[in-house]
Amino acid sequence: MTRVHDMGGRYGDGAVVPEPQGIVPFVEEWHRKALALTLASGGIGAWSIDTSRHARETLAPKDYARFSYYEKWIAALADLLVDAGLVTRAELEAGTAAPAPAHERQLRADAVAGVLARGSPYTRPCDATPAYAPGDRVRTRLPARNVLVPGGHTRLPAYAAGRVGTVVLSHGCHVLPDANAHRLGEQPEPLYAVAFAAADLWGEAESPGDTVTLDLWQSYLEPA
Repeated sequence: MTRVHDMGGRYGDGAVVPEPQGIVPFVEEWHRKALALTLASGGIGAWSIDTSRHARETLAPKDYARFSYYEKWIAALADLLVDAGLVTRAELEAGTAAPAPAHERQLRADAVAGVLARGSPYTRPCDATPAYAPGDRVRTRLPARNVLVPGGHTRLPAYAAGRVGTVVLSHGCHVLPDANAHRLGEQPEPLYAVAFAAADLWGEAESPGDTVTLDLWQSYLEPA
């Protein structure tokens, strides 16, 4: 079963409207604050990007469908803060909390640009031998699910499950999000860019020769 966030290829959601290139302004002032709060909280290091993605994906479906983009961020952040023991549910319900000393890993405003520019590389050494090379034909796992945690986070979209594609690039070993999202360790494994014919995924392509390329971990794949 797919979650509400796994929307690729689903009918009824309307057209995809690309945002203009460059910096997109905040529509409302609280959006700016939501981004700042999310960055500052993430800088504490109490969770990984995979954990934060999982928190957004597991919002109640009725909330996910009605929340705006930044409402999803704030709702997921509230869950993360409670789960990490940084905020209590009582404090959230009251809308206030006793002052706390500054965290040792606080992310100051003047450091944000540098932190974002550096990013957080998820490449890691690993003992796994790459099973595939560019040009190999592979089939993705069916169904698209986390085999470590029932109902858990995965980066394999449902629309690509059970489909055959071609490896176009080997990225080396990267942290496995299916494990890292659930604090099971990084469990790095080889990661590949895999190209699929758009017609194979959607039934027809917008233009002849269109492809969709996904970054997929080795455990998601088998020889085709």
